[in-house]
Amino acid sequence: MSEWLVLGIVMAAATAVVVAVTLLNQRRRSLKEARGEEPGQDGVETPDVLEYMTMMVGVVYAIVLGLAIAGVWEARSAAQDDVRREAQALHELVQRAEVFPADHRARVTNDVDTYVSHVVRQEWPRMVDGGDVNGRGGELLDEIRSTVAGNVPRGELQSQAYQPMLDRVAIADEARNARIQNAAATLPGVVWFGLIAGALVTVGLIFTMNIGRSYQELLLAGFFSALIAFLIFLVWDFDAPFGRSGTDSADTFRMLFPRAAGTTAD
Repeated sequence: MSEWLVLGIVMAAATAVVVAVTLLNQRRRSLKEARGEEPGQDGVETPDVLEYMTMMVGVVYAIVLGLAIAGVWEARSAAQDDVRREAQALHELVQRAEVFPADHRARVTNDVDTYVSHVVRQEWPRMVDGGDVNGRGGELLDEIRSTVAGNVPRGELQSQAYQPMLDRVAIADEARNARIQNAAATLPGVVWFGLIAGALVTVGLIFTMNIGRSYQELLLAGFFSALIAFLIFLVWDFDAPFGRSGTDSADTFRMLFPRAAGTTAD
């Protein structure tokens, strides 16, 4: 299901529930007023203490929600930085291999292409779905390291490029490990419980403010509940460092290795 469709359904449902409950509550009050069981709303004022507590709960929840959004956004940014470091290190490795003979250069390029193809076509869908990444990618990276380390440099140019190439493999390995570790969701279950419970309490406090049935009040109540639903969706979407569907987060690999990213790894 598309993320935009999920967002639309959640916001529409939240708005509909708040408006429906408000209308039903107002209808119940109107019936009681007609029977003389309850005074009219014009004579009922919301206590100052209740208004103060409602305001404080809203402020506290806004702070918690803002911290949650900042946390998941920072985690996603860090994950994308790891992807860029890994792809850039492999790209520089291939570029530095230009000073070596054609056969060695071809082996390095082929090993890197095989690894990139495996990462984009096989590892990425598993990471997005929350599954475990197998060790095949690590084996392919070890083959790259063996290919680079197993060639004896000849001449000054090759000697100058040899150690930086090994360094790029080490950077790619480190970035790969960080990418795999950061693939899981950022927020623990207890935080999600607090966010959902806080949203229900915050929206529920609307009904303590003697909301009337005027168009303006219903509109504001609907917009408020839709905003809360949108922010919760935002946290949920960003809580997946590499997205909820598709492999768009692997675009750095596709940009630097267009041919390898379009092939299927063995």
